[in-house]
This record gives sequence, C-alpha cells and structure tokens, in this order.
Amino acid sequence: MSSHGERAPEAELGLLDATMIGMGAMIGAGIFVLTGLAAELSGPAAIFVFALNGVVTAFTGLSYAELASAIPKSGGGYAFVREVFADLQSFLMGWMLWFAYMIAGALYALGFAPNFLELLHVYGIVPPPGEVGAVALPVVDVGIPAGVGLAFSAVLLFVALNAVSTAASGSIETIFTATKVTILMVFVGFGVTSPMFTTAEFQPLFPGDKTAFSILPAMGLTFIAFEGYDLITTVTEEVKNPRENIPKAIFVSLAVTVAVYLLVVTVAIGTLGASGLAEAGEAGIAAAATEFMPTGLPVIKNGGAVIVFGAVFSTLTALNAVVIASSRVAFSMGREGQLLPRFGQIHHRFGTPFIAIVSSAIVMLGSVVLPTQSAGNMSSLFFLLSFVVVNGAVIKLRRERPNMRRPYEMPFYPLPPILGIVLNLVLTVVLISFLVRTDPLALILSVGWIILGVIAYVALDRRGGGETGEPTATAAAADHEPTPTDSERGAVTDED
Repeated sequence: MSSHGERAPEAELGLLDATMIGMGAMIGAGIFVLTGLAAELSGPAAIFVFALNGVVTAFTGLSYAELASAIPKSGGGYAFVREVFADLQSFLMGWMLWFAYMIAGALYALGFAPNFLELLHVYGIVPPPGEVGAVALPVVDVGIPAGVGLAFSAVLLFVALNAVSTAASGSIETIFTATKVTILMVFVGFGVTSPMFTTAEFQPLFPGDKTAFSILPAMGLTFIAFEGYDLITTVTEEVKNPRENIPKAIFVSLAVTVAVYLLVVTVAIGTLGASGLAEAGEAGIAAAATEFMPTGLPVIKNGGAVIVFGAVFSTLTALNAVVIASSRVAFSMGREGQLLPRFGQIHHRFGTPFIAIVSSAIVMLGSVVLPTQSAGNMSSLFFLLSFVVVNGAVIKLRRERPNMRRPYEMPFYPLPPILGIVLNLVLTVVLISFLVRTDPLALILSVGWIILGVIAYVALDRRGGGETGEPTATAAAADHEPTPTDSERGAVTDED
C-alpha cells in the first residue's frame, strides 16, 4: 500500500461532500439555459417535463444506489459494468463515460466565461461580453478570445485543485453548491410573493399546436440537467463508509435537485409566462428575475445580476464535479488494465489520481473546439446509453450473484431497472431522431468516438498481451485490502 501508485485513494469525503458533488453537477447551468427551451417545446407543461425527467432518472438512481452499496469501487457506472460484463463492453462503457464527462466539462467552462463577463459588466468593470476582445498572454505576444481564455483558466484552476487535494476540491464543491442553491431559493422566494405569480395562469397546458407528445422531445433535450448523481459513484473509494453514504447521497441529491428544479420552473412560468420564457430563450430565468426582483439594492443591483451570479457558481460547481468524475473513470480503467497502467496510479505525495486528472484535463481543453450544441448532444446521448447499461447490470448481477452482499436493495425489484431501461431507451430514440433532423454532426462524432474506442481497445490489448482482460494486481489489492478509515471499502464479496 505504501509503494508509489499501488495504494487506494484515501477516504476524505463525508456524506455532505458526496451529496454536494451530485447536486453541484445537476444544479448546473442547465436550469438557467434549458428552462426556456423546455417552455418553447411544451409550453406551461415544461413543469411536467422536469417532473417526469425526475421520475425517469429516479429509477436509474435506485440501480446506482444498489450497485454502489454492493461494489464500493471508484469509477461509477464503468466500475459496475466491469464487474458483470465482458471486457469490450465494459471498456466501451468507460470510454463513453470518460468522454461524456470531459466534453461536459468543456461545455461548463465555456458557459462560465460569458456569465462571468456578464457579471463583471453588470458592475461596470468590463464592456458587454460581446464587446470584450482578445486578452494578451503574458508569455507570448499573441491574444486569445477572452471567453476561451476564461474557460481555459477555469479548467486549469480546478485541475490544479483536484490534483493536489481531494478534500479541498470536495470542500469547494460544498461551499459553491450551497451558495447557488441559496441564490435560487432567493429567486423562488421573491417570485412566489410577487403579484405576477399570484395572478399566474398555467392554462392552457398545451397552447397552440402543442400536444401531450410535445413533452417527449423536451424531456430528451433537457435530460442532461438530471445527469450528475452518477458522479457520486465515481469517487466511491474516497468517501467514508461508502456502502451507506453513497446510496444516501444519491437519494438526497436527487430529491433536493428535483424540488429545486420544480420550484424554479414553476416561478419562471408563473411570472414571465411560458411564451415570454420561450422568447427569452437561454436568458429566460434572468429575464423572469428582472421582472419581479428588487433593484438598486447594495451588491444585488437587480434580479438579473442575482441570476448571473448564480449561473457563475453553477458552471463552476458543475465543472469541478466533472473534473472529479472524468479523472476517476480514467483512474478506474487504468487500474483495471483497460487504459495505460499509469492512469491507475495514486500520486505518492498528494494521494490523488494525478495522471488521470491531468490527462482528462488535456482532452477537456481540446474539447473546447467542438461545436457547443453537438458536444452537448453527444454528452446527453452517451449518458442515456450508459444509464441503460447500468440498469442492465443490476439485473445481470442479481441473477448471477444472488447472495452478494447488498447493504441497500432497491424496492419492487425488478420493476425499477426494467422501467429505467425502457424509459431511457425511449428518450434515446427520441433524441437520436431529433439529432438526425437537426444535428447529424453529433451522431457522426458519437459513432466516430466509439469506433476510436474499439481501435484503442485492440491496440491496448495487443500492447499489453491481454492487458485489457483480468483486473491488474493494483486493482485486486484495492478491492480486497481494507484501509484504516473503512474496513469495508475494499472487498466485493458474496455472502457465505
């Protein structure tokens, strides 16, 4: 355990930290930019869009909770699939998740930049974001767009933080997430007490040419807002008492997130109206806040400033969460011999998966060049597919290892994972059909990434002489050797 690269990550995160990782990823920029899109597609029924997405994701959340209690290993969905499926299937699962987290990080970083510039503009520090030009780099005599420079800086900041201390990154996530939830609750508080809300009309539920079926494409496009609780399972071995705390963190983060979403969307539609919200688009929440929140107060300035401030914190917490998640997937794959072994090593000084963090950051920075819409659609598609596989893993594990120790067992099995598979497949088909018409580039890039993964799998297998097969010795040690902080964290065993 003391040799370089051959010890398990240290358990430094508590239940609150784990919960905030999930909430930090879910309550991201999505609630600010996707509400207007949902209202445009489904009218006032956008409230049901977020409610139904919460129900759909809850079924998969039950599967994640059971698997995390039975398989207390870092790596999230990849670690679970690796336990029950063959090498190629588990590799592709990790390959998709790794990329999905990394491009999500690039999107959050790019989302942070304009919101931060807008916040500075509100307080008169810089011109409007569209008028901010290039910034000079101190080392070379060239300039880069301010937005790209800020995006790169945000990624580098959180990479450095995660590389040197898991505890520090967890604490930052907790503080930032609590701040943005407080901001959203201020928005809700002012909204529900405003005259606009008390006279709100939510009828007709489906105005114009909209029908109940209009909910489906809106659900598919906004589903990414509920991706995040799965990030909790990527740091399982860094959480104290994970067999109990990981399931609790999943349920608490999902419940709080769904409640916050429904409150925010209801207030936004009730004050601005579905048509006004749709017209405002990505700035819908800020537009609603400007209508009813006070102006001229110290620090606050106006409602729009409050929401922009919340968006800044939202993008930062989401970015930090996916930096954590992407690196832990790569770490788990390296430890299992499905990426280069150095990915699965723990830094001898910092106690973090240093190489996995830095490598993930490089790809994350490179993903900034991808078209924003296509990258977001790819991320949603990969997450939906991974959720289907994770639900299948629960069923397969129950059948093959019925006596396995499961501190948490989902109720009404096998109904939740079956519903999870069916509903996620429905959303996948809806999303693909939408992308065929509107964003074929996302489909082409998705297929290309999977093909590249197959090539990488074959190359790694030949390079290591079968290295992508059985777990490495390091993985075995991490699975079976108990640690001083939690004697249950290592073993994945069946009951006698």
